[in-house]
Amino acid sequence: MKIVSVSVLLVDEPAVEPAFRWRDGLPGSDGPRVGAWLAIETDDGMTGWAYTKRGIILQDLIERRVRDELLGEDPARREWLWHRLWEIDRIEEMPIYIQGLVDEALWDLAGKRAGQPVHELLGTYRDAIPAYASTVTFGSIEEYLDVADQCLALGYRAIKLHAWGDARRDAELSLALRDHVGPEVDLMYDGSAGFDLADAVYLGRALSEAGYRWYEEPMREFSVNAHQRLAERVTVPLLVAETSDGAHMNTADFIASGCAGAVRTSTSFKGGITGAMRVAHLADAYLLRAEVHGGGLPNTHLCMAIPNTTYYEALVDSNPVERAPEVGPDGMVRAPTTPGMGYEAAWNNSAPPASVSAGVRRDR
Repeated sequence: MKIVSVSVLLVDEPAVEPAFRWRDGLPGSDGPRVGAWLAIETDDGMTGWAYTKRGIILQDLIERRVRDELLGEDPARREWLWHRLWEIDRIEEMPIYIQGLVDEALWDLAGKRAGQPVHELLGTYRDAIPAYASTVTFGSIEEYLDVADQCLALGYRAIKLHAWGDARRDAELSLALRDHVGPEVDLMYDGSAGFDLADAVYLGRALSEAGYRWYEEPMREFSVNAHQRLAERVTVPLLVAETSDGAHMNTADFIASGCAGAVRTSTSFKGGITGAMRVAHLADAYLLRAEVHGGGLPNTHLCMAIPNTTYYEALVDSNPVERAPEVGPDGMVRAPTTPGMGYEAAWNNSAPPASVSAGVRRDR
């Protein structure tokens, strides 16, 4: 079995309606953009798929560097190919999600060949997981409280705030939300790397007082030492190593420093399924949780495969709130049952993505 084609199939993504925003300083939902499907085909006619919203970047790197490394290789050698892409990254400094996309497509192929969902290949731990509502940034404390009520009524088991990026205002919101929902609902806060150490400490003390489950990405993750200092000053658990490069290698530094209350893992920012599983196993060795960042099919399989994660992250990007389609009325997300990642089953439930029939194909 050999890889005979590596294609990038571009697709125009319309602007999100209604538009939403993140904290001050970050781009919001943006306007129209170009996404892309990565398609890796083998000599026996099978195709592995992966998707990104960063289509132009993917197309450039596949055409300029990555395709030549994949053509003619055995797609079952996922571990070797994962290491090979790290060798290329040493010179190219590729976005880590590019490595993740290649790895996801190879796992999709492996699941199809075995006739099993990816999570079964990994060794399924669970068949369902509760979802938390991960908010975008809303306009006022009152609106957040209304959104929280809607989320709980729709079955979500917990709520994570993305707020304004103002430590004092966010602290006020965090305390108000705890008072509003009571002590039994899990609450989390995501700083989206918006603070320096002083402001991170100020907000962290409010989150500690309010009993939040975790304090996620409070600062840019270039400085492990700054996170160590923050952990010495607050009692809320820090959820770290979300976007830092280096997959398990960089995550290990956060754990060794003692600052990690838990770590992030994901298919996007840890080099696909292969890298995400490394992070989960590393965390498990220290009896830490590896909380899965972001939704979508690859991360759904990841949630089902690892024991040390708590929730599935479901984005809440509108008011009125609409429950994410993968979340049931009971607030649970269930394991995919079709072979591979299951993209084809998702297409059959609606319509195939435009790129599958009309995408830009670049084979060689």
